[in-house]
Amino acid sequence: MLTTKPVNIMAKVNYFDHENKPDFHRYFNEEFKKKKIRELERNITSIPDICKTYGVSRTSVYNWIYKYSVMAKKQVKQVVEAKSDTQKIKALEERIKELERIVGQKQLLLEFKDKMIEIAEATYNVDIKKKVGSKLSSGTTLTGKITGKS
Repeated sequence: MLTTKPVNIMAKVNYFDHENKPDFHRYFNEEFKKKKIRELERNITSIPDICKTYGVSRTSVYNWIYKYSVMAKKQVKQVVEAKSDTQKIKALEERIKELERIVGQKQLLLEFKDKMIEIAEATYNVDIKKKVGSKLSSGTTLTGKITGKS
């Protein structure tokens, strides 16, 4: 027969004390550090990604940059743009292109319809387009003010 011991789900307050936390240090070899800095320089990864994935402090990553970065040695400043901003900009640019394409299609459609109306007017000798300030056709009447009542 299997017996289980009841587990206390509540965390103990002293667990959160700094003195009681397990203290461990991670050591990364130079090749790993250089690889991560090259990825940073090529914008493949970001500093927060490295910090979160490998449990490294931002200070450590910046120390790696100062020590191993080719750009830092050449005193070239790298402009780092958040990936989310870059993705938003690219998505907005794509949306602009799509909307411009749609507007172009709509403009062609309008021009096509206008040309069809012109041809129909010439062929059938009928005034199809309504001109600004023209009289209403005999089948249309004005009802006056719209009151919203039925």
